Amino acid sequence: MAEQLTITTSNRSLLRPMVTSALERQKKVLDLGIDRTRARLAAFERTYRMSSEEFERRLRTLELTETVDFTDWRMEIETLRLLEGQRRALEEAHLD
Repeated sequence: MAEQLTITTSNRSLLRPMVTSALERQKKVLDLGIDRTRARLAAFERTYRMSSEEFERRLRTLELTETVDFTDWRMEIETLRLLEGQRRALEEAHLD
């Protein structure tokens, strides 16, 4: 279900390009964060020779014991999900 966000202004012609620019800039910031997080995940996957999906499954089924590295890995996975969700939200947004 689409939701609406309303911004009230007395000068639409000045505000609209600023909002558009801010949204585009935020997309770029999120893209950088996503790339950086994916690189960190790839490093964990290389080090432990398993995909993040396999890691999560094995952690969930208690095949793996939580370590500091595994906590960091799990947090990176959650960070990626958060950033990708935020990126999708901006992609779906449009100004009327």
